[in-house]
Amino acid sequence: MRVLRGRAADHESDHERTCQLTAAVADSRVPALRVWRPHRQVAFGRRDAREDGYERARGIARERGYAVLERSVGGRAVAYTGTTVAVALAVPTDGDRSGIQRRYDDASARLQSALDVLGVDASEGEPPDSFCPGSHSLQAGGKIAGIAQRVRQRVAVVAAVLVVDDRDEIATLLDPVYSALGVPFDPESVGSIALAGGPADPDAVIEALVATFVGDRSTAVEHASDETELRDT
Repeated sequence: MRVLRGRAADHESDHERTCQLTAAVADSRVPALRVWRPHRQVAFGRRDAREDGYERARGIARERGYAVLERSVGGRAVAYTGTTVAVALAVPTDGDRSGIQRRYDDASARLQSALDVLGVDASEGEPPDSFCPGSHSLQAGGKIAGIAQRVRQRVAVVAAVLVVDDRDEIATLLDPVYSALGVPFDPESVGSIALAGGPADPDAVIEALVATFVGDRSTAVEHASDETELRDT
């Protein structure tokens, strides 16, 4: 498995690194994992872009010091504060969509396992009016993780976002953003790993996630700065 560490210089080049890693999986047929702290940004979904208040929502994010990005995977807007942790697992496929639920189940189980190691007892589901509402979420005193999936002809990407210790900032930001989009949102629905008894350190969360998703497989470790090394994990 290839593992991409760290992040690139800015949110656009960082997003491109994930796209490049995904394309490489389609060509090489070798799965790849990325677990990192994205730059401070709000990632909007395609459904958001169709809303009348989309430009206003983007403006709110920018006014509060967030870059904006429109992503091709996932549903509604997600905020990354700089300490929020993201996961992207790219696996080769043969274009068969029958594996979608299996990949969701596997990712959810691995996320729960990592959270358990961190001292968080998370369960499936989410409170009403959560950020980026969906059928594949984890909660522990509020929504702490959301999972999405994109399937292409030769590769599938399962992505997740985890709130570590920034629930107040995320709730305060997304309240007016979702209001502009006309999407119901309850700020109290946002939880965090720290509030659920886990560490407030995003690097500790990253290490637990990498260990859980990689297991005992040999890995080729790349860095967003394009430095490469090989190691066994």
